[in-house]
Amino acid sequence: MTEDAIWQPLQAELARWIHASRSAKFWLRDDDAVEPTAALDRLVGLANDFDVPVTLAVIPAHTGEALAQRLAAEHRMSVVVHGWSHENHAAKDRKKQELGADRPRELVLRQLHEGCTRLAGLHPGRFTPVLVPPWNRIDTALLPYLGACGFKALSVFGPARPVESSVPQINTHVDLMDWHGTRGCREHAELVGAIVEQLRQRFDGSGEPIGILTHHLVHDEPAWAFLTKLFQLVARTPGGRWLSIADLMKSQKPKG
Repeated sequence: MTEDAIWQPLQAELARWIHASRSAKFWLRDDDAVEPTAALDRLVGLANDFDVPVTLAVIPAHTGEALAQRLAAEHRMSVVVHGWSHENHAAKDRKKQELGADRPRELVLRQLHEGCTRLAGLHPGRFTPVLVPPWNRIDTALLPYLGACGFKALSVFGPARPVESSVPQINTHVDLMDWHGTRGCREHAELVGAIVEQLRQRFDGSGEPIGILTHHLVHDEPAWAFLTKLFQLVARTPGGRWLSIADLMKSQKPKG
């Protein structure tokens, strides 16, 4: 299949949005940032080339001034909280989880509050109080306490679900990486199909922005190629637009 054929379904779907005088909302979340790297430079460069805002999920326990200095002049990069240390505390027979029920709730919440405070101090001009749980998993018993830890939203993977929480959800929906297979980029045709399916769901009524999930530290060349092509395609059509996490926060209703 040629590259044009792979991307044609997305072009056609965005054209449908244009004909309906509508614009699809996308946002990009990139996980596991800690320090300046060549991969981060590449992500920043792409974001600048195509004017795409990036929400960078930073691991508080392992980051510091070096990343803060690298991002200081990058106005398209926002910083959110990626757990505390991205350490698995689940039993060996269970899926990896840092924010589970395996440790005292008070300890987990204290670390989350510390992570929020630490990143706010390191990145005062670009910090947004959103929690991104490592592995996109969090014990539902913690959700009512997130607001008290300083968070204004939660971001995991999948459609937003009604749960008892002190903050709203701003989720991702399409992950570039094949974590259970090659651990490289998923097939481009598969990714295009996933984005088209999300667009069709939104066209029929859901207003939830479509979250694209990336992990710059493990991207192979096909992942970078896909991201570049996606940015190019959206940039040249009014059928889609990229939003920052700050834009998304403004559209959220506060929890009572």
